[in-house]
Amino acid sequence: PISKDRCCMMITEVVAALIWQGDRFLICQRPPHKARGLLWEFVGGKVEPGETKPQALIRECREELGITIAVGEPFMEVTHTYPDLTVHLSLFHSSIVSGEPQLLEHADLRWITVNEIDQYPFCPADVEILHELKLRF
Repeated sequence: PISKDRCCMMITEVVAALIWQGDRFLICQRPPHKARGLLWEFVGGKVEPGETKPQALIRECREELGITIAVGEPFMEVTHTYPDLTVHLSLFHSSIVSGEPQLLEHADLRWITVNEIDQYPFCPADVEILHELKLRF
């Protein structure tokens, strides 16, 4: 068996989409029953074995929102350690190619401006990204 210390060193690769609509970007609220329930985040999820990051992001957006996206340039990457896991998060500029976002897995979704970021409690892994968004936009 892997010791508790060793298991927590494993890093989970996670991808997320920064989807803009004019001056607003899409945020999603985690379902209440999941870890970090009801906190806000960018749409995305874990990279599965054999997938590239863009492939994982396209799959996650289809599963979670019922949309097809085009994955663009990386916006930024962060590594964050939660009590239960360490994530390496890659956020990509993305755009919707087809479909309208639907609540297939999330509790809610919103299109917000950079000035509205502070009105929403985000997952801790997103804090550094949100700070960078405020600086750049």
